[in-house]
Amino acid sequence: MKNIPTIAIGDVLELKKPHPCKNNLFLVNRVGSDIKMTCMLCKRTLILERVKVEKMIKSITANGDK
Repeated sequence: MKNIPTIAIGDVLELKKPHPCKNNLFLVNRVGSDIKMTCMLCKRTLILERVKVEKMIKSITANGDK
């Protein structure tokens, strides 16, 4: 069975491919069928489908803890 990641507001996602600003860390702002996240470097906001984001995730840091 497929392992579905648990994503919560405040988590920091490390994605496989970087944003055009060369950063791959994003802060989760909203969770639902779409996920709203903000680039940690340039502060741009993205809204992507949950299914796409789940495929793009490399790692999840809970509530921004490192």
